[in-house]
Amino acid sequence: MTENDQGNVPSRQRKRFPGISSRAYEHPADRSALVALRKLSGFDTVFKALSGLLPERSLRLLFLSDSVRVSDAQFSHLNDMLRDACYILDLEKVPPMYVTQDPKPNAMCIGLDEPIIVVTTGLVELLDEEEMRAVVGHEVGHALSGHSVYRTVLLFLTSLALKIAWIPLGNVAIMAIVTALREWFRKSELSADRAGLLVGQDVQSSMRGLMKLAGGNHLHEMNVDAFLAQADEYEKSGDLRDSVLKILNVLPRTHPFATVRAAELKKWSESRDFQRIMDGHYPKRSEDKDTSVTDSFRESAGHYADTVRTSKDPLMKLVGDIAGGAGDLAGDLGGRLRNRFGGGAQGGPKPADEGGPAGDTEGDGTKGDGDAKK
Repeated sequence: MTENDQGNVPSRQRKRFPGISSRAYEHPADRSALVALRKLSGFDTVFKALSGLLPERSLRLLFLSDSVRVSDAQFSHLNDMLRDACYILDLEKVPPMYVTQDPKPNAMCIGLDEPIIVVTTGLVELLDEEEMRAVVGHEVGHALSGHSVYRTVLLFLTSLALKIAWIPLGNVAIMAIVTALREWFRKSELSADRAGLLVGQDVQSSMRGLMKLAGGNHLHEMNVDAFLAQADEYEKSGDLRDSVLKILNVLPRTHPFATVRAAELKKWSESRDFQRIMDGHYPKRSEDKDTSVTDSFRESAGHYADTVRTSKDPLMKLVGDIAGGAGDLAGDLGGRLRNRFGGGAQGGPKPADEGGPAGDTEGDGTKGDGDAKK
């Protein structure tokens, strides 16, 4: 986007992130999947070759014929937000954007050849300007990450699964792929929420927007702090049965629950990573080709391990306790083996009359166990 294209950029000063890589704001699980996919030679070419099978051209024609395209002449305030978001995230080509008649508040970024952004009238009528700015930034974040390609494929596979539901094995295979894609999809939403915050640069507006998606246009009846408290209660309340129900509830969804998204975004807004980006220190797109797949997967694994360790959910706490217990047991057994066989390497264990019976090693180990439990 050139300087001349910025005539309608809103006057409130916001920081811009020249050359920013989407890796800067992507959720670790989202980033590891995308880095791996980008490293696959010819992957994008193969996906784009599917355009003849996917209903992308049909969708474009549908929105062009039965929705309102955002421009200087139509929904000009949304056009200003769109251009501003692309300027802040340094996305050179501004994607086309449409407003479609639908009372349900929603927005999406789809497309294989090039992304298109669609927002519903329900969303436009629900959110104020600053809240809407975060949503537009959210969708531009999807475009910058290249999410639109994989999201379009998910829409196609979901539709295909419904059409072949009468074929047992075929449906199971497709639904397995759909389930995996939905898990990635949910993480990609957390990434895009972060992009929306980088564009809007107002965490309270982002929180309000998510709260309105959950409770409607009754802002005077709602409270952000109380809404975030719901997320905390949702995570730590109940027993193992509730943990299983949470998993079952989220499996068919493409988006995380609104309270969970709000809590995740609030946590990220207070992180060192966010502050570093705002200070101008972030990965650049020019460095994307040098990104290590192994490092990305290691970071993703570390994130999940940290999530299990710090989670208040009963099932996650149980998993963490089991993993921790297994680690302690492995360490204890390893120590005993080193004591036994390490001594043998230096001439074997001491005989009983030299004060070194094997039973003392076990006694020390038992004592060590007791100390570890304190």
